[in-house]
Amino acid sequence: MRTHVPTEGCCINTHLEDYIQNLYKFLRINRPEQLTIDNIATNLNLNIYYGKFSLRFGNDLVIQKSTKQREWQLFGHEVGHYLRHCGNHLTLHRLFLDMQEWQANHFAYHFCVPTFMLHKTNYISIDTIMNLFNVEYDFAVRRLEMYQNKLYKEGMNHVLSKIQNEIWTD
Repeated sequence: MRTHVPTEGCCINTHLEDYIQNLYKFLRINRPEQLTIDNIATNLNLNIYYGKFSLRFGNDLVIQKSTKQREWQLFGHEVGHYLRHCGNHLTLHRLFLDMQEWQANHFAYHFCVPTFMLHKTNYISIDTIMNLFNVEYDFAVRRLEMYQNKLYKEGMNHVLSKIQNEIWTD
């Protein structure tokens, strides 16, 4: 695995990436140093509490007490539930609950380390992601892999598009 990524040429966003970019635009957040629990919670009218486990109830988020990095990641997960899910976890079918947990985990990667901010970063490495976005090592590794896959897919789509254009113009 490469530990850094050149970022030129990245431009196609997923629905989730657009959603998060628009959310941060609405909140007037455009730099990594603005990504704090207090800043975002205040702007989203969320009440933050710290406890032995993480959960959400209405506008109240309980974040498991841990390192600042882990708390930020858990906050991203719980905000994913807050913004994108409804229903009582006690009454949901297990498969639906698993899907919501997967979605909240995926949301956290993009929320805590937004793609549009990665685009603005000249040199992306695991250390860069850890330091700029205040996340743990394993989280940074996975987010870098996701970003590399995105760039690779876009590069392949560009190559395939060029080949297709050549076929149709001959």
